[in-house]
Amino acid sequence: MEWISLETADQLDNIKQQQGYSLIFKHSTRCSISMMAKRRFELDWDNLPADMPLYFLDLIKHRDLSNKVAADFSVYHESPQLLLIKDGECILDQSHGAISVDEAMSVLA
Repeated sequence: MEWISLETADQLDNIKQQQGYSLIFKHSTRCSISMMAKRRFELDWDNLPADMPLYFLDLIKHRDLSNKVAADFSVYHESPQLLLIKDGECILDQSHGAISVDEAMSVLA
């Protein structure tokens, strides 16, 4: 699997209009906790559906977009943070040590 870099508001608008599932991982490149959560997630991400887009948001470079994610999906901004989106709505919001492929899979089931 590969990350799709989330860098523009247009991309975010497209995610909100997509049918099916998408995943957004908000990551602080300056935070060791965020790095550990990302690595742990990547170890298991092959268990996710192969056709599910996985978006990576570097919130240090794109803080304004991170704020838009929080506003558009009505979630509190955290880092690291994983959002599972279905048909334009956030159906799972995880942060820090709670970020888990297993939990995302249980919601998908």
